[in-house]
Amino acid sequence: MIPFSPPHIDQKIIDEVVDTLKSGWITTGPKTKRFEKEITTYCGHASTLCLNSATAGLEIMLRWFGVGPGDEVILPAYTYSATANVVMHCGAKPVFVDVNTDFNINPEEVRKAITANTKVIMPVDFGGHPCDYDELNALVKDDQIKSKFKAQTKEQEQLGRIMILSDAAHSFGAWYKSKRAGNLTDVSVFSFHAVKNLTTAEGGAIALNLPEPFNNDEVYKYLCIKTLHGQNKDALAKTIPGNWRYDIVEAGYKMNMTDIMASIGLVELSRYDTETLPRRKAIYDAYTEALSKQSWAILPEYETADKTSSYHVYALRIKGITEAQRDAIIAKIFEKQVSVNVHFIPVPQMSFYVAQGYNINNYPQTIAQYQNEISLPVWVDLTPQQIETVIKSVVTSVGEVIDQFR
Repeated sequence: MIPFSPPHIDQKIIDEVVDTLKSGWITTGPKTKRFEKEITTYCGHASTLCLNSATAGLEIMLRWFGVGPGDEVILPAYTYSATANVVMHCGAKPVFVDVNTDFNINPEEVRKAITANTKVIMPVDFGGHPCDYDELNALVKDDQIKSKFKAQTKEQEQLGRIMILSDAAHSFGAWYKSKRAGNLTDVSVFSFHAVKNLTTAEGGAIALNLPEPFNNDEVYKYLCIKTLHGQNKDALAKTIPGNWRYDIVEAGYKMNMTDIMASIGLVELSRYDTETLPRRKAIYDAYTEALSKQSWAILPEYETADKTSSYHVYALRIKGITEAQRDAIIAKIFEKQVSVNVHFIPVPQMSFYVAQGYNINNYPQTIAQYQNEISLPVWVDLTPQQIETVIKSVVTSVGEVIDQFR
């Protein structure tokens, strides 16, 4: 069976993790801090905080901005549940809007959804393809939109407008108009989960890029406290002789990344541009070259004049089929020993959100994208022979199902 997305663990990573284990420092320490600095340098934003997940990063930034009951957060209907769940955790209301044909949030739908209660917009870079950040950034700075904004906290008063919090879980290493993801809007959050391009097993990072009058380094220092129980000294700081005393300055959270996790990330980052991205692009290109010959294939957008994807999810769509036919095609592909996936079941379709009163039929483009989408395997050790097997399995399976339903 060709797996869908196994992690790339080689001797370099094993050696770096062993080095950490032998160092005697396995929780948040020098390697985590080095990883943060290297991410900042790589992406070009102001400051980075590494955490135990992207979900934690999204939630803590909502809480930092003071999002709570009575507030609204706008996000795409086409995303993973984590994007919406963190809004619910804060007691706020997720406001779903429809997407464009590239799976990313539609800025015009965002504009229509903004109310006096809107505090945050959370665009999602689907599959690693950046959203339309120029349009989104301009939208929140529009005088008419700013006049609706009702600041309720010090942070909201300082920003003076809706904050854009990018769910960049898929897009580490992507480009938009000569800038890296992480450097495209107010705050971006990356995921380093096991299936991501760059993994730390679990983990994530907040890319702080807030405008003046914010001091991003000061925000970083505060978030370090907030994400470690509200403790004003971490374990590394307490290693200084005589520096054992600490205080709890708020009821914080436990979200820190460990040095074991950072060890994996440091190796992955060191070869990300030279090995990982080129290999993933080559797989994308191979799929595109072969599948472009099929009249039924709707190929994913991953390189335009303004955008370059991180090549995370190859979201193939099959023209003119129903959801039931898509599911039948997937079953046929698995019979041929190839693993594929679907990204994602839209959140308003999930039972919890249906119970909250959301209706997937309000998002027609999301339905159109979802019902015929099949994600193909993309991982760096995928061989040319395996790529050919995937292509043959998809093409054959589509033909079998289309013939069956004729």
